[in-house]
Amino acid sequence: MSIQQESQFFIGQIIKHNLLHYRGVIIDVDFQFLGTAHWYRKISLDRPDKKQPWYHILVDNASHQAYAPENQLEACTVREPINHPLIELYFLQFDNGIYEHRRNKN
Repeated sequence: MSIQQESQFFIGQIIKHNLLHYRGVIIDVDFQFLGTAHWYRKISLDRPDKKQPWYHILVDNASHQAYAPENQLEACTVREPINHPLIELYFLQFDNGIYEHRRNKN
């Protein structure tokens, strides 16, 4: 039986990537790396630990998503909304720096 690790960040929270310097909003969390081995080998950064939470992120002022490990993220102090074309697919409301009322994907 494996122990599920708690995540530091939550869905709807705005974060900043420490190495790539982008802002984004968390849309999902994996409690360990669930990407492909091919993708992991292509990472040009520091080959982060797979056994930590990894976050799916809508990147601000972009149209792509990112997948990043917890140790490369920090809570963002900028309380402005994220500009991303898919934001409305995941959230209904932005209040006090946090996206709320996550929509069902069904």
